[in-house]
Amino acid sequence: MARDLLLELGTEDLPARYVLPLAEALRGGIAGGLEKRGIAPGELKLFATPRRIAVLIAGVAETQPDQAIERSGPALAAALKDGQPTPAALGFAKSCGVEFSALGQKDGKLHFSKTAPGRATAELLPEIFEETLKQMDELVPKRMRWGSGEETFVRPVKWIVCLFGADVIKLQRFGLTAGTTTFGHRFHAPAPIVLKTPADYAPALRAASVWADVAERKAEIRRQIEAEAAKLDGHARITEDLLDEVTALVERPVAITGHFEERFLELPPEVIVATVETNQRYFTVFSDAAQTQLTNAFITISNIESRDVSQVIAGNERVVRPRLTDALFFWQQDLKQPLAAYGEKLATVTFQKELGSTGDKVARVRALAGRIAGELKADVAIAERAAALCKADLVTKMVFEFPELQGLMGGYYAARSGESAGVAKAIREHYLPAQQGTSIPSTCEGQILALADKLDTLAGIFAIGQKPTASKDPFALRRAALGALRICVEGELPLDLRAVLKSALDGQPAGKRDAALLEELVEFVMERLRAWLVGQDIGGRPVTVEMFESVRAMGISQPLDFQRRVQAVHAFVAQPAAPNLAAANKRVRNILKQAGGIGGTVDPAKFQHDAERALHARLGEVEAQNAKTADYTAQLVNLAALREPVDAFFDGVMVNADDAAVRANRLALLAQLDRACRSVADLSQLPG
Repeated sequence: MARDLLLELGTEDLPARYVLPLAEALRGGIAGGLEKRGIAPGELKLFATPRRIAVLIAGVAETQPDQAIERSGPALAAALKDGQPTPAALGFAKSCGVEFSALGQKDGKLHFSKTAPGRATAELLPEIFEETLKQMDELVPKRMRWGSGEETFVRPVKWIVCLFGADVIKLQRFGLTAGTTTFGHRFHAPAPIVLKTPADYAPALRAASVWADVAERKAEIRRQIEAEAAKLDGHARITEDLLDEVTALVERPVAITGHFEERFLELPPEVIVATVETNQRYFTVFSDAAQTQLTNAFITISNIESRDVSQVIAGNERVVRPRLTDALFFWQQDLKQPLAAYGEKLATVTFQKELGSTGDKVARVRALAGRIAGELKADVAIAERAAALCKADLVTKMVFEFPELQGLMGGYYAARSGESAGVAKAIREHYLPAQQGTSIPSTCEGQILALADKLDTLAGIFAIGQKPTASKDPFALRRAALGALRICVEGELPLDLRAVLKSALDGQPAGKRDAALLEELVEFVMERLRAWLVGQDIGGRPVTVEMFESVRAMGISQPLDFQRRVQAVHAFVAQPAAPNLAAANKRVRNILKQAGGIGGTVDPAKFQHDAERALHARLGEVEAQNAKTADYTAQLVNLAALREPVDAFFDGVMVNADDAAVRANRLALLAQLDRACRSVADLSQLPG
C-alpha cells in the first residue's frame, strides 16, 4: 500500500531570502532520500511561509523493495595462496557475515551478493530526515542556537509535524518530537491545529488564515495589488524579485494603499522607486501602462486583516515620509551646483591604489572614448564630454545615500546643468549592461562610453596583477568583459578588441603593459565570448564548441565579426556537404603538413587528370562568387559546392606523384583549397 507523507518544520520568522530555498531543500532532501532507497515518491507539494516549511508527498510506499547488496573484495591473487584463503579473504568474508565458501568471484576479485528484504518506510524516515537537515545547513552560513541545546538552524524550530498516512513518525530533533500539531496565523488563529492526515494540512491552514502554498500566495498577492491599482485607475510596478520577497514575508496577504505627499514627485522616479520598493518593499503605482508617469500612491502587503486599516496605512505612510524627505533634500542640495563642479572632487577619491584616483580613471576613459568614437566616426565631442562627467555623481549626496543610482543621477544632473541630451543619456546609461538580461546603452556615444569604462577597468586590473581567480572576481572583470562583448555585438560596433585593449593598456599608469599581458587580456575576453556564444540556441540547434573553435582558429578579435562567422558556420553545419568537406579539409591539412612548406601558384598546364581540372575550375568559380559577397553564410554555402569535385579528386588523383613538378602543382592546388576552406572559419575544426 501507499500513503501520503507530510513533514513540516515550524519556526520563528525566517529571513525572506531563505524561505523558498530551505523549503526546496526540504522537498529535495526527503524525495531524494526516498528515491535513493528505491521508494519512488508521488506528486510533491511544497509549502513555505515565514513560520514554516513543509513538503507533502503523495503515494509513498510503506516498504522499500528488496535490496540487492553487492560488494567487491580483494583481488584473487591476494585472496588465495596455495589454494587457501589469505587473512585478507577471511576478513572480507567476516565483514560480509558469511563463510569464505559462500563468496563468489567477479572481474578477478572476490565478490559477495545477496538480496535483503526491504525496510519499512517509517524506519527509514528518521535517517532521511537527518540527511536532509545536513543539506539544509549548507544553505545557511550563519545559524542560530537557542535554549540549552547545541543544535542549530537558521531560526529556532518551534514544532515538527511528521505524518505518514494517519501514523505519526516520531522524529526527534531540536529538543522536539514530531507530532500532529501545527499552528495557523499568529494573530488570526493562534490556537493549535491537530492534523489527522496529510491531506488535512493545506485546508486546515487556509481555515486558520495561512496561505501555505507559495505559488497560490504569490498569485493572490499579484491579484490584490492589481485590484488595488485598478481602484486608483493606475498600473502597479510589479517586479518578480520584489513579488517573491513579499511573498516570503507574509502568511495572510492583505493589500492596502497609502500615499505620500505630491511634493515628493519632484524627485526623479528612480529615487522614489529605490526608496519605496528597495527599502520598504512597497509597490509603486504609475498613471499609465507604460509606467512613465509616477503617482504618489503605493501599495503594500500586510500580514493581517486589521480592524482599523487606516491606522496601518498611516503607519506605512509615516515610515515612507522621512526617507523621501531626506531624498528630496539631497536632490535639492545637489542641484545647487553643476555636475562638472562635482567632477573636480574626483581627484580626492581613490579608484585603486596603484591606478590612481577616480579622476585619473576619468581622464583615461575620456581619451579612450575619444579614440573609439573617432574610429567609429561617432560624435567625438559628445563621447569625450560624457566621459569627462560620467563619474561626477559619485560624490553627490544622492548617490552617497543611494549608490545603486549612480549613472542615473549623473544623467539627471547633467540635463539640469545644461548639458546636451546626448551627453546626459550617455552618462545615464554608461554602466549598462549591468547584468545578464539588461540592455546595452541605447545610443552610439553611450555604448562607446560604457565600452571605454569597462575596458579601462579590465586593462588596469590586469596590469597590476589582480586578475580574477577561479573563485574570486572582486572587480567583476568577467561581467565587464561580457558587457564589452555584448556592446560590440548588439551595438554592431566593428571594433578590433585587441587594438582597443592595447590602447587601454598603454594608458595605464602602473603595472605590466607588454605584449604578453595584452595577449593574456585578449584571451580572457575571448573566453568570455566562448562562454556567451557556446550553447546559444539558433533555430532549435545549439552553437557547439567545434563551431566556436573553427572561428577561434582564424585569430579573429573583432567580436561582431566573430559572432557573424559563428552564425554562418552554424548554418553551414546543417548542410549535407558539411561533414564531407570538413573531413576533406582535415585530410588536406595533413597532406600539406607532411609535405612541408608549399609555395607557388597552380599551373593548369601541369594537370594530368580530369578531376584536377574539375576541382580547379569549381574552386575558381567559388572564389569568384565569394569575392562578390560579404555574407559569410552565403560564402560557406558556396563552399559546399566543392564537395563533389573534392571527393572525385581524392578518389582519382594521387597527390604524391613521381613527377616532382606534378606533385608540387597538386600540393599547390590543395593549398588553394585549404585557403578557401579557411576563408570564413577553419572547417577542419568541424566534425567530419
